[in-house]
Amino acid sequence: MTIQTDYGDVEYENSDLVIFPDGLFGFPKLTKYLLLNLNEDDDSMLLMVSVEECRVEFVLINPFLLCPDYSPILTPQELSCLDVAGEEELSYYAICVVKENYLENTVNLKCPLVINPQTRHGIQVILEDSLYDYRHEMRSFSAVVDSENGSDE
Repeated sequence: MTIQTDYGDVEYENSDLVIFPDGLFGFPKLTKYLLLNLNEDDDSMLLMVSVEECRVEFVLINPFLLCPDYSPILTPQELSCLDVAGEEELSYYAICVVKENYLENTVNLKCPLVINPQTRHGIQVILEDSLYDYRHEMRSFSAVVDSENGSDE
């Protein structure tokens, strides 16, 4: 199958899709998504495109890159939905809000996407009783990213 994206046409198989049975917040009817690497050989930042409505795209980032002490805690029900015994078996992604002025970009650490890489099923959760916010400014993480890349700026 083929999907048209802002980056051109992309060929995919059904086995490439990530399924969110309950959809995402604000998009409950869109359940099938294709994850595309924004940088070849690097899955820290992805473009997630709905194959049901290709104009719906999300930029995702691995939250542990921005916040190494990020520690989402899922409920037993959420773990059960993902068919895993523990959180270490899962992949986490945070949705980025990309603005025209990149200094205003934010990331939602409160409601990560959680994916079981074995089954390719996922859910979006709200981390209750956490210090994480819906709109963490990306620039507040630049010192963390710079230090991990060996920059002293």
